[in-house]
Amino acid sequence: MQKEKVLFLCVHNSARSQMAEAWLRRYAGERFEVYSAGLEPREIHPYTLRVMEEAGVEMRGHYAKGVDDLPAGLRFDYVITVCSQAEARCPFFPGPARRLSWPFEDPSAYEGGEEEKLARFREVRDQIARRIREWLEGEEPDGGPGLYLR
Repeated sequence: MQKEKVLFLCVHNSARSQMAEAWLRRYAGERFEVYSAGLEPREIHPYTLRVMEEAGVEMRGHYAKGVDDLPAGLRFDYVITVCSQAEARCPFFPGPARRLSWPFEDPSAYEGGEEEKLARFREVRDQIARRIREWLEGEEPDGGPGLYLR
């Protein structure tokens, strides 16, 4: 059985899309081939790595990638934008890709002290994890069909 391919797309591929990729691999990596990319990639934010490790999710080997870094000819079953900027600027992906928009707040844009910033990263991390579980369990907010955990 061929795995469905999922791309999480964000502007920088430094926080939200990286978290989403790691969570989907954790929850259903045996069913999906999971990728993430950014329109303007930057280094992964250190708080991204820190809060994911706190949740027991290993991100060793993850790095920020641009759309152009994806394997040539790859066709996605799902392209999921995790920020409104990526949704507005999402490039065309050939193939059967179903586009979903899951805009999450950018935790790296939050200004405050270290503890407040970490709290914001944890909040977004947990929102992404919850959204992926809902999607896998079939609770699509738009009423569309979901995927089911097995």
